[in-house]
Amino acid sequence: MKNIFNQEVTAELINRINKLTIDSKPQWGKMSVDQMLAHCCVSYEYVYEDIHPKPNAFKVLLLKAIVKNIVVNEKPFKRNSRTAPEFIMKGNKNFDVEKKRLVGYISKTQKQGEAFFDGKDSHSFGRLSKTEWSNMFYKHLDHHLNQFGV
Repeated sequence: MKNIFNQEVTAELINRINKLTIDSKPQWGKMSVDQMLAHCCVSYEYVYEDIHPKPNAFKVLLLKAIVKNIVVNEKPFKRNSRTAPEFIMKGNKNFDVEKKRLVGYISKTQKQGEAFFDGKDSHSFGRLSKTEWSNMFYKHLDHHLNQFGV
């Protein structure tokens, strides 16, 4: 799996995002391109914004036991995989705003670097290694960029 903290990988992802247009259509799934961009921002909002309530201890236990390995391993997500309710986007989003936000989050993450993330608590899974953080961020972005053919 590519390392999200590598500047070349970040540049590749941003280049792929910049190929998206407001008219880009998904090859699978129900999200529009603006919703997909907003959806991808949620992973970063968990890290950089205080806008999502923390799950209670029981939910964290379930997430760690059932979901964590699927999210942080190197196996790509399956098409049409289920997502958490916090990631479901309803209504239209502003394509340009969401694109700019996502690129900003990706750039910030790369600049923060591996040391910032290594052993950092995640919103839902407890402490993650730098590799787990990288896998989680990269494979989610790669999945949705592939969804939109870029």
